[in-house]
Amino acid sequence: MNEERGAAARADAGLGPHELRVLVAVGREGGFSAAAVALGMTQSAVSHSVRGSERKLGAVLFERGRTGATPTPAGERALAYARRVLRLLEVMAAEVRGAEAGGPAAPAGPLRIAAFRSAALHLLPRALGRLTARHPELVPEVRIVREVGRGTAGEVLDGRADLGIATLGTSSPVPPELVGGVLLEEGYALVHPAGHPAPRTLPLIDWTENCTSYTREWWARQEWLPPATVEAEDDGAVLSMVSTGFGMAVMPELSLVGAPPSVRITDLGPERPTRSVGYVTTPELASSPAVRALIRALRAVAG
Repeated sequence: MNEERGAAARADAGLGPHELRVLVAVGREGGFSAAAVALGMTQSAVSHSVRGSERKLGAVLFERGRTGATPTPAGERALAYARRVLRLLEVMAAEVRGAEAGGPAAPAGPLRIAAFRSAALHLLPRALGRLTARHPELVPEVRIVREVGRGTAGEVLDGRADLGIATLGTSSPVPPELVGGVLLEEGYALVHPAGHPAPRTLPLIDWTENCTSYTREWWARQEWLPPATVEAEDDGAVLSMVSTGFGMAVMPELSLVGAPPSVRITDLGPERPTRSVGYVTTPELASSPAVRALIRALRAVAG
């Protein structure tokens, strides 16, 4: 019975915004001392706050060591929720001020975006141009994230981004905790050095982010395509290698925007592989003015 009362007490004693900010600062700075400096607090006050949060949540959130503090698995989960809750509090304040002024809140302030490289280079700038022309009070903050593992969706889940531009499909669906939609479908093409007498004899160059299961299945059916023998850091490096005559590659359309004249782009026909490029965000932020405006701008340029 005492254990049940203790658990109920912990559940009722939720963490306040200040406690959440302390947790986020410790996670960001990697230690209690650095977090204290960033927050203008004493180290003992930071330690006391974290211990209180751990007591309320019933879990150890950080592994303490001589070199700092590292989030435990429970701590990683807590930090993700803390970032998202603090962001929602910011959005709530902006929308409430707009309602007090007699109308909907205008998109303003920071808008955090995570995008994979080719989307950040060739899709996002046009959308941001339209967005900031209509809403000059918005301040976009863009981070390029490799679309491997948890990718841009992971940045949204962890509360580090309001919206992620992501590759979507059967092998990378929208996570159940998020909402999203497709912006465009892009096909793949064969890219090889212009003027090469036998480009299909060249090594096949690839990069990690290009490894969707659909593309891999398509490749496996192409007897003329050898296994990739060269792996580059990203699609820009692949295109550079192809342009110097080092090899050939199968690349999506966004990666080929602005390709140099030293390469030739060959259509792979109606059976070519494709990938869906879309957006993901949280259900709560999907209704915020800034995220709604960004989605509209992305749809306008992608269409």
